[in-house]
Amino acid sequence: MRARDLVSEFPTIPLDAPAADAARIVADRHLLALIVVDADGSPAGVLPATAVLRQAVPRYCLDDPALARVVDEAHADAFLRSLAGRTVRDCMPDDPRELPVTDPDATVLEVAALMARTSSPLVAVMDEGRLLGAVLLTRLLGRVLSS
Repeated sequence: MRARDLVSEFPTIPLDAPAADAARIVADRHLLALIVVDADGSPAGVLPATAVLRQAVPRYCLDDPALARVVDEAHADAFLRSLAGRTVRDCMPDDPRELPVTDPDATVLEVAALMARTSSPLVAVMDEGRLLGAVLLTRLLGRVLSS
């Protein structure tokens, strides 16, 4: 089995798109991550949903989780408004990592190793400079476990 056998269409988002758009896509489609593309449409990285959330949660709650408990629900619901004015680029990790990108001929083990090495729940599949889609962790595990 190869990456081409597991690839699915997958949404992308540009680096300069609003972070709120990324949050909306993630929420509406129940995704763990998005493929971020540059101006040419090539993968620039994977944006974990938790990275968007990290931008929305107040810093003091990240530093001291006990402080999150003292915020009442009426005010807690407003925290996503803090994404206003932020872009996907702002949410991307500071430390550049290996891109979780492979070709359609990659084996299941190669895809799994790339996911594990990059801590990514998906791997983008490129063929001759064109994004075909992504292999999702859940699909990879499902196929492997059913074999």
